Order: sequence, then structure tokens, then C-alpha cells
Amino acid sequence: MGSPPARIAIDYTSAVTQGGGIGRYTRELVRAVARQDGETDFRLFVAAGREAALPEPPGPNFSYCLAPLNAEWFARLWHRARLPLPIETWTGPIDLLHAPDFTLPPVRRGVRTLLTVHDLSFIRAPEAAAPGLRAYLNRVVPRSVQRADHILADSEATRRDLMELYGTPGEKISVLYSGVDEHFKPVRDAEALRRVRTKYGIGEAPYIFSLGTVQPRKNYARLAEALHRLDRPDLKLVIAGGKGWLEDPLYAQIEALGLGDRVQFIGFAADEDLPALYSAAQVFAFPSLYEGFGLPPLEAMACGVPVVASRASSVPEVVGEAGLLIDPLDVDDLAGALARALDDEALRAELTRRGLEQARRFSWAESARQLREHYARLLG
Repeated sequence: MGSPPARIAIDYTSAVTQGGGIGRYTRELVRAVARQDGETDFRLFVAAGREAALPEPPGPNFSYCLAPLNAEWFARLWHRARLPLPIETWTGPIDLLHAPDFTLPPVRRGVRTLLTVHDLSFIRAPEAAAPGLRAYLNRVVPRSVQRADHILADSEATRRDLMELYGTPGEKISVLYSGVDEHFKPVRDAEALRRVRTKYGIGEAPYIFSLGTVQPRKNYARLAEALHRLDRPDLKLVIAGGKGWLEDPLYAQIEALGLGDRVQFIGFAADEDLPALYSAAQVFAFPSLYEGFGLPPLEAMACGVPVVASRASSVPEVVGEAGLLIDPLDVDDLAGALARALDDEALRAELTRRGLEQARRFSWAESARQLREHYARLLG
């Protein structure tokens, strides 16, 4: 008889409770692992209360472990009160825990731990995080980093931040890039493009597209200012993303610039609509002040859209030579790059070609293969 399969718990809470961001990252990564591994006993821990609607598990060797309390309660118990209640209370005995969302739950002695830290924006761009969340992360993340056996960073930029800001030894951190799902590809079907425009009330106007939670770190205020400087009454800015925090000054600025009818917030956009939303855009703009990875520009490139993106943190690692990189604090630089990407047909064609090539370098299958190597090494 062979040895029993390894038992790996993954904190899958964000995948069930968050539409974008880390939720999307966790869903994509686990789905890719499921395509490659039909043996390991995977236990998906979900802190979402008893009422959670759970999707179909990604594979037959994946089972849900639903906790009766939501993530907020576990944050209070585990990280504020520091109650050493092990996650095995819900998962049963495990050999390894992977926590893909910054914080590491308590485990029993002998259980190996892997922690994903996406970025340290709450330190690098503190003004961009809600004060309560910033205080919580500043207390909990360093403790989790110290306790973890190994850490995955989304980029070299995040790896450097962990070493510089927390003094984490370099050998304790590996970079695991995100992938881009194969359903992100250019959408040429006019009917599909029209349907998505209608669904989100965008209309016929040409538009610049941007994607990400509405919060200061995404730098939408300077993007709106750049649109204003372009002086093209026919051009819209469409922003997809859930409501975040500190967004009222942004709305006030848009009104003050007289852009109320040209900047459109469409809220959270469904994953299946994103390829058409990218493809219908003239340009994808991503002037973020700080990113741990920055998946949207990669998806935009996979859809054949010219990209104008920030030269900050990890974004150049993702975009490479395939987009126009700008200083996110310089509105003239941003407006100038947008104008070039909109007007110069030869440049547009070249950015599209390079973007498709760059996007092919990032796949969830490769991310999953590397992740499984980290699991194997930790289980040793």
C-alpha cells in the first residue's frame, strides 16, 4: 500500500466572499491546481458563516470546510484576541496550511505553513488605505510573516519590500507571479461588444477603460484630470470596480472638472464580461500608485488593447516593454501617453502585438506548477 495523500488546507474565504482582487487570484490559482493534481486531499476552509453559498468544488479531491463564523469574527478571535484556536478545528488534521490573503491562522504544532503576501501598500502608500484596516494590517501581517515557514510574494517588488520593511530573509520568500486566464483574448464579435456596452450602459462613445476598487491608491483622480486635459468631448472614461474607501473627493473632483457625464463608474464587472469590456476600449489605463502585481494590465494586453500604466512598484515587471509606462504623479505624462496611444496608429498596432506576446508569458498553469513545487518542498 502507498502512503496516504498529503492533506493541504487552503484558506479559501476570499475566493467565496470577494469578487475581484485577492478573491479572483485565489479562485484562479486553486482552479489551475485542481487541473494538475487529482491526488492530494485539499480542504478549502471558508469563514463565511453558515449561510454561505458555496460554488462547486474545483475538483473531486477538494472539499469545503465551512466555519460558522465570518472572516470578521475570525479576525477578532485569531488576530486581535490572539486566541490559539487552530484551523484544524474545522479542517480536521492537516499537513500544510496555505493562507493566500496576508494573515496566517493558528495551526497545531508540526503543521507546515505557507503565506501569500500580495503587497505592502498599507506601508508604502498609507494614505490609500482606510485607517482601521491599515492599523490592523500593520499589527497582524508582520506577525504572520514571522510565523510562516515560507512566504510567496506576487512580484520582485513585493519581495524587496518584505526584505526591506520587515527584515525578512530573502531565502524565506519566493516570487509567484499571477497568470492570465485563457478566456482573456481579443473579442472581435460586434454583437458581443454591443451587448456588453448595453449591459453596463456605456453607449456608443469611444472610451478609456480602467479597472480596480475605487480607492486613492488606484489614482483615478489624476486619470480624470488627464482626461480633462485631453480635451476630447466625445471620449469617456469607464471605471469598473467595487466601492472602496475615501472615494467622495474623487466624485467631487469629477464634478468640478465638468466630467460628470464623461466619467462612468460601472461598479463590479462580472469576470465573463471583462474580455469584451477590455476589447471595446480604445486604451486601458492603469496609473496605480502601488501594486503587488497588477493583473488588469496583463488581462488588457491579452485582449489586444494598448496599455498605459504606472512606472511604480511591480507594474513594470508585468507590463515590460509592451505598454507605455508613466510617472503616476505626473498628470501631463499620463495625458501625453494616453494621447499617443489613442492617436498614433502605428504605435497602437505595435503595443497590441507586444502586449499579446507579453501576456503569453504569464499563465495560471505555470503558477500552479510552481505552487505545487512549494507544497512538495514544504512537505519534504
